[in-house]
Amino acid sequence: MSSLPIRPAKNTDGSHQPETDERKRKRMLSNRASARRSRMRKQQRLDDLINQSADLKNQNSKIEMQISLLTLNTMKVDAENAVLKAQLMELTERLRSLNSVLSIFEEVIGMPMDKPEIPEQVLKPWQPYPAQPISATADMFLF
Repeated sequence: MSSLPIRPAKNTDGSHQPETDERKRKRMLSNRASARRSRMRKQQRLDDLINQSADLKNQNSKIEMQISLLTLNTMKVDAENAVLKAQLMELTERLRSLNSVLSIFEEVIGMPMDKPEIPEQVLKPWQPYPAQPISATADMFLF
């Protein structure tokens, strides 16, 4: 027995027309299926990008809302800070006036008076308070 493949008979012009037509038809079907898969992948990528865009827009609007709230809170804190600074200045001036009265009273009576001192942090609020040492161990941050 021979191991050669069996081929259809040649046409009168020597070509294998049915075999060639079948190959073309299979190739055409394969190309169509490949194009369909390609269009489906492209559509899926487009859908994914649209969903991602919607998610990012949603996150962006949430972040914008948070920024607005934080800005409002900052404005409130700034306003409270301004009020506290004004109160501090007023109370500092009152304390200075009282100390002045106590100094005059001390001179007139000749008896030493206990005059409260104005803390340096009140006189120079722009200077930071003395730093407190912070002690930490590695296991403090383990959960």
